[in-house]
Amino acid sequence: MDVAKFPVTHTDEEWRRILTPEQYAVMRGHGTERPGSCALNYEKREGTFSCAGCEQTLFVSGRKFESGTGWPSFDDPVEGSVETSTDRNYGMVRTEVHCSRCGSHLGHVFEDGPPPTGLRYCINGVAMNFEPQAA
Repeated sequence: MDVAKFPVTHTDEEWRRILTPEQYAVMRGHGTERPGSCALNYEKREGTFSCAGCEQTLFVSGRKFESGTGWPSFDDPVEGSVETSTDRNYGMVRTEVHCSRCGSHLGHVFEDGPPPTGLRYCINGVAMNFEPQAA
């Protein structure tokens, strides 16, 4: 992936300073957190989920659903917030989801979600921050 095409870019050294080691492994190394390991999987409050790398809003809580996979799942991102690419790692073909602003790997999208989109954006919780809606 050509990082120069994204509005927010950093050197590898800068990313290592900005992100925790786990975030770096997932977001810049295309890793995956252990299922069920992130508190955001269980987040039920109203609010927004943003990229941990650049703070761009990615998803709103009303689009989150329980998929039973162990990762936060959404049926639709905020318009223009994510981009996709083909991931051919691990002997399978999947659709990778990354932040449109900084290019960080977020997770994958599958076509087994609920109506109306039929999509399941399976996102690493460590790749996001959550901001509760003001009371």
